[in-house]
Amino acid sequence: MRNLALLPKAHLHLHLEAGMSTALLVELAQKYKREVPVISGFGNFAAFSDTYVAATDVLRDRDDWELLAEDICRSHVEDGAVYLEPAFWAGNYRHIFDSDEQCWDLVFDVFDDAARSSGLELKFMVPVDRVKDSPDEAMALARFAIRNRDRVVSFGLHNDEVGHPPGDFIDAFRHAVDGGLLSTPHAGELESGQFVVDSLDLLNADRIGHGVRSVELPDLLERLASERVCLDVCPTSNIMLGVYPDIASHPLPQILAAGISCSINADDPILFGSTLLGEYEVCRSSFGFDDECIAGLARTSIEFSSISEAVKAAAFAGIDDWLNSDSN
Repeated sequence: MRNLALLPKAHLHLHLEAGMSTALLVELAQKYKREVPVISGFGNFAAFSDTYVAATDVLRDRDDWELLAEDICRSHVEDGAVYLEPAFWAGNYRHIFDSDEQCWDLVFDVFDDAARSSGLELKFMVPVDRVKDSPDEAMALARFAIRNRDRVVSFGLHNDEVGHPPGDFIDAFRHAVDGGLLSTPHAGELESGQFVVDSLDLLNADRIGHGVRSVELPDLLERLASERVCLDVCPTSNIMLGVYPDIASHPLPQILAAGISCSINADDPILFGSTLLGEYEVCRSSFGFDDECIAGLARTSIEFSSISEAVKAAAFAGIDDWLNSDSN
């Protein structure tokens, strides 16, 4: 079998802090005398959300953030990533920083250095927290993202969908899109495929985080395929959060068979035990995808990223080389 770590790929759906390794979490938890949470599954979004916030508590000073940046960039290069587009919401750190922008400045700085050192291309997604952010706060985030277009390429929408429809943030997304950002909301994970429809109609979505429940609406599958909207799919995450009972029930094969563009992603590695490389291995071992299909998923991740043209061309060539190589 071809080595999946050698397949060039982009990671388009990663919540930044949750990209830390277990080893780093243990190291930082010991530093601050915190217990390392035992994470084996959640079954519901509320339990996951509480654990995620607890994990952010070990990121307190610049040294912690530098370790995180080095850890994430190094692990992604080892997984074969050439581009990373993590989402980061600074609101979890208002007890440490004087402003969200001060927090972002530190994040930009340490990740610029780590990405440069590792040879990884990295741009950010600025997400709205659909539970915590008001429409005015969402608009402020859109303006911040546009001001930082040298480092920010997409505008997202995350947290629990239930009770928080895409229509709450139309103005902020319109402003972000008009400012040149990709629209990349989460939808169709914890709520029905109708939230995917709303994200297309109201938020002008270019990519959808998850989107797997689009299978509930056959006409939507046809629309996603014809409009070439990418679904950033995270199979292990969907199982861990109880969206589907097991991997055999996951609709990714059905979605691909409908002609829909999909990228493969890890979402929250520290919480789900997932990695970018591991999710590609799931595609091979659990879904039975052949190397041609897997190479297609990697191509899609590159195509729908904001990667520079030179790195994109090299990545496409690398995917072709991988597919043409010996399979042992």
